[in-house]
Amino acid sequence: MGASSGIGEALAKQLVATGYRVALVARRQDRLNALCETLNATTPGTPVALAYAHDVGAYDEAPALFARIAADVAPLRLVIYGAGIMPATTTGGSFVDERAMIETNVIGAMRWLGLAADHFERAGAGTLMGISSVAGDRGRPGNGAYQASKAALSSYLDSLRFRLKPKGVRVVTIKPGYVATPMVAGTPTPKALTASADVAARDIVRASRGGSPVAYVPGFWRPIMWVIRHAPASMVARIK
Repeated sequence: MGASSGIGEALAKQLVATGYRVALVARRQDRLNALCETLNATTPGTPVALAYAHDVGAYDEAPALFARIAADVAPLRLVIYGAGIMPATTTGGSFVDERAMIETNVIGAMRWLGLAADHFERAGAGTLMGISSVAGDRGRPGNGAYQASKAALSSYLDSLRFRLKPKGVRVVTIKPGYVATPMVAGTPTPKALTASADVAARDIVRASRGGSPVAYVPGFWRPIMWVIRHAPASMVARIK
């Protein structure tokens, strides 16, 4: 989910390169079609990439679409929720913007991850991944609604992990830092701390194969966020 640009697009390319057949879900049909055409051109014959135009805010449509996808790419082994929005402002924008973030980043995620959780629980196997953010590790000055949406997603993934581990299902929380994607276009980010979408996708694919249930992307964010989580509030208040 969220496959038409940024980390999602890079993930699709890397998964196909490593032998996966992928179902790509996003709102923009034209972007999905172009990406599928590129991916399918690399392997003549059976398509390795299938496009499904869908807005994750259309919650009632999700069950039927999930069932269709699960049948089209059976056996379904890996589900990644990467859809997310963030307004181009340091304050979070209007209430309309904030509500849209919660609807996409949290409720949409819960809808799709919940469907995938039920599917993998019945199968007794599978890997479920959600792309959260370091922004959810601790509230800081700035875009509070975005931070809250990612904190909620991380907590939801934690809960799924406790539920599904005894069933043989792996749940992985991905926490990227700054990644050069259209979401942050026009927003100044520290060059030394900003990864490319390809680097982020590489680390996410690696995390899908095993290791920690919580993966910081890139890995240098783990100690950075440890400091921020444990820093005094007076210090955190000065972080920009």
